[in-house]
Amino acid sequence: QKKKLLEELGENRLPYLTPADADFHQLWKTKYSKLIFRKSDTVPEELHQMVQESFLTLREHNCFFQDLVRIKGKDFLTPVSRILIGNPGCTYKYLNTRLFTVPWPTEGYDIKYCSPQIHDACKALKRLNDYLHIEAVKALQGQNLFETKEIKDTTVIDREQSFATSLTEQGSVSKVQSGVFVPEDDRSLKNRTSYNLTLLNYMDPLQMLYLKQEPYFGMGNMAVSWHHDENLVERSVVAVYSYSCEDSAIEESNEQELEGRDPAVWHVGLKVAWDIETPGLAVPLHQGDIYLMLDDLNMTHQHCVLAGLSPRFSSTHRVADSSRGTLEYILGRCELALQNLQTDSDSMALSLKSLEAAVVQQVEEIHNEVEFEWLRQFWFQGKRYLKCTDWWLKPMAKLEEFWRKMEIMTSLVLSEVRKEQRIEEQRNETISCFLLLLKERQKLRKEWTAR
Repeated sequence: QKKKLLEELGENRLPYLTPADADFHQLWKTKYSKLIFRKSDTVPEELHQMVQESFLTLREHNCFFQDLVRIKGKDFLTPVSRILIGNPGCTYKYLNTRLFTVPWPTEGYDIKYCSPQIHDACKALKRLNDYLHIEAVKALQGQNLFETKEIKDTTVIDREQSFATSLTEQGSVSKVQSGVFVPEDDRSLKNRTSYNLTLLNYMDPLQMLYLKQEPYFGMGNMAVSWHHDENLVERSVVAVYSYSCEDSAIEESNEQELEGRDPAVWHVGLKVAWDIETPGLAVPLHQGDIYLMLDDLNMTHQHCVLAGLSPRFSSTHRVADSSRGTLEYILGRCELALQNLQTDSDSMALSLKSLEAAVVQQVEEIHNEVEFEWLRQFWFQGKRYLKCTDWWLKPMAKLEEFWRKMEIMTSLVLSEVRKEQRIEEQRNETISCFLLLLKERQKLRKEWTAR
């Protein structure tokens, strides 16, 4: 679809608007209203100083890393360098790569950092996280008030049976069109704004030999291509703090009259997903600016990051879907699998409690999950975070111990199904599901070895 669309566009790029364009704010209001922007002067100066110092500290300690991600079976290094900081035991997965949090200081957790400076940097980012949580709640409450008012206005208009066409053209939101609005309770607001991690990004464009060109609108160099953020709680708010290390030469370029966006300044680009009629937006990002993507904006729209000339940091705060991505979750899964392993009190010999197909299948699925989603992911890239803290080493040792026991359980299944006294029907059912998971394991081990 993407290739076909680009061929159709040819040199006739889709239009996009910047704040210099007359229709920019009207387009924002009608098609991009769930993008909220906060200029740097709205943020406390003390917080700016703490956060910007933390970025520079992490860079000085070489804590930013390019990720090796997997797209359509091929590995690519990201042009942007990253580090994940957040709640202890949290992870974040994107493009088949799992990142493990460097934990920020958290009450009840003993976290040893490699230096006091890294501790202070993580603490500052936790402060920013708390601030952005409050800002996100305010923004959602403001959106709810706006939509409530819009519904009342629409009801009056409907009664008068006028201006219906005008409303449709302005793209009123679905809650207005349905005439139904359910106010959100405090729990819902909290669930969608309680950030459990931040993905920090860093890039110096002048150190990059090649950056992709934005393909649809001709917006220039991209640091991050068009995408939806993955692995998030549904309709949760994404909050981004941007810090570009601007200098006088870049400030001067802002005053030049340029067609389209200023290539010296970093921008966030937005477009309506799979829409070739609505113009895109390119919004400039300066030191300390913040933007919030509310509600379903991340699903209905796509965004990209357009590179300027100066180095830039960003802290992107997310409510990561933790249903399958926390240490607590995977430890629970391992304990569930090991319930099928028993030890003879006299001989200390190990055996399986059950050979039922469903039980064997569940154990082997967990076996694959702990190996390929956790152990291999961690030792492939996660160990580089030892530059910041050794917090993950003990949990990984525990997971390896569980994995070794599951390897024994696999051997015990093989031994049992070879025994002739087993009922053939039950034996065949167990073998059938067991072999599928063994083949999957073999395939994945080959892939990881090749990587």
